[in-house]
Amino acid sequence: MFSFFKKKSVSETPVAAPESTRSLAAQRQGWLAKLRAGLRKTGSSLAAVFSGTRIDEVLYEELESALLMADTGVKATQYLLDDLKDRVKDRQATAPAAVRELLVESLTTLLCALEKPLVIGPQKPTVIMVTGVNGAGKTTSIGKLARHLSDRGAGVLLAAGDTFRAAAREQLMVWATRAGSEASTRAMTIEIISQDGGDPAAVSFDAVSAGRARAKDVVLVDTAGRLPTQLHLMEELKKIKRVVQKADSGAPHEVLLVIDGNTGQNALTQVKAFDDALGLTGLIITKLDGTAKGGVLAAIARERPMPVYFIGVGEKLDDLETFNASEFAQALLA
Repeated sequence: MFSFFKKKSVSETPVAAPESTRSLAAQRQGWLAKLRAGLRKTGSSLAAVFSGTRIDEVLYEELESALLMADTGVKATQYLLDDLKDRVKDRQATAPAAVRELLVESLTTLLCALEKPLVIGPQKPTVIMVTGVNGAGKTTSIGKLARHLSDRGAGVLLAAGDTFRAAAREQLMVWATRAGSEASTRAMTIEIISQDGGDPAAVSFDAVSAGRARAKDVVLVDTAGRLPTQLHLMEELKKIKRVVQKADSGAPHEVLLVIDGNTGQNALTQVKAFDDALGLTGLIITKLDGTAKGGVLAAIARERPMPVYFIGVGEKLDDLETFNASEFAQALLA
C-alpha cells in the first residue's frame, strides 16, 4: 500500500540512508522555496500589515482588507480575525511581529482540515477520475501525478478520456512519455489507453478493465474540461462515473478536481458544483507560481472542506507536491 503525503523527516524515517534522507530534505526545501516565491505578492501584502509598532483596531482593519484581497473570503477572514484576537489575548502578545506568528498558527489550524494523504493500494487498481474546467491544468496535472506515483513505485495506466478537445490525447501521451522516462526510482513505462474520437465513457471502461488485467496499481482517468454551467457536459461526467463503476463496482475510488489557483473565489464555486454532481474526494490546486493569491484554500477549508492532495507551482514534472498546512501557511505569510 502506498501513502503519498509529505516527505518524512530523519526522525520519522529510521530505515532511510543518511544520503537519501538529505536528498529528500533538500528536494522539499527547494519545493518550499518555489512555493514561497509563487505566493510572494500576497505574502508581501500581508507582511506589510505587521510592519508597525502597535496592535490596535487599525492593524486588524488592514489585516481584514489584506485577507480579503488574498481571496480568503468573508467567512474565513472573519474566522481568522476572531481566532487571532483570541490568541493575542491568551498569549498577551504586544508586538505586531508576534501577531503575524499567531496568524500563521491560526491559518495552519484552519488548513489542517484539508490535509489528508492520498492512499493507493487497498484497491487494485485504484481508479482516480480527474476533472476540472478548461485551462485549469488538468491534463498537465495528470502527467505530473503519474510521475509522482511512478516515482514511488506504483504501476500507472492513463485513460485519455478527453476526446472532445483537439490534441488532448496527444498532450496526455507527451506527459505520459515524459513522466515514464523521468521516473527516478525505477525504469517504468506509463501506459495509456486511448481512442481517436471515441466515447469518453468507453475509453474509461477499457482503461479500468485493462488496469485490472495488467495488475496496475493506479488508473488515472482524464476527462474533458468543462464549466459547471455546461449541464450537458456535466451529465457526460456523471455517465463516465457510472460506466467506470460497471468496470469496477467500487470505482472510481477517488474523484479529483483540478483548480487553477488564480481563479480566486470562483474556485469555491467550482468545488461546490463539481462536488454536488460527482461527489469529489479531493483537490489539486495548480498555478500557484503566477498571480495566485492562495487565500482561497482558507475559503475552501471554512466553507467546503475538501482534501487537497497536491498543489502545483510550475510546469516541470516535479512542480507538484503534497499539501502540508503548516508549510503553506508559512509560505503565504512569509
